Amino acid sequence: MAFELKEDYGSLWPNENKNKDTQPDYTGKINVGGIVMALGGWKNKTKGGKTYLSLKMSEFQEKKDSSDGGDAF
Repeated sequence: MAFELKEDYGSLWPNENKNKDTQPDYTGKINVGGIVMALGGWKNKTKGGKTYLSLKMSEFQEKKDSSDGGDAF
């Protein structure tokens, strides 16, 4: 049985294909109100040195060889 992303839930995985600093450190998907969107996450630090994760959501586009959830980044 295929993985089903439940409504109002999402997942991020480490981006093992990251080649540039502008690409996200984590990629995944989120289901918002029945619409699946792509998620990207970047590790950042505040001026005070605290670590946080910056997120971006965009239209999901399936990749041909997508085994990790695909992304639009």
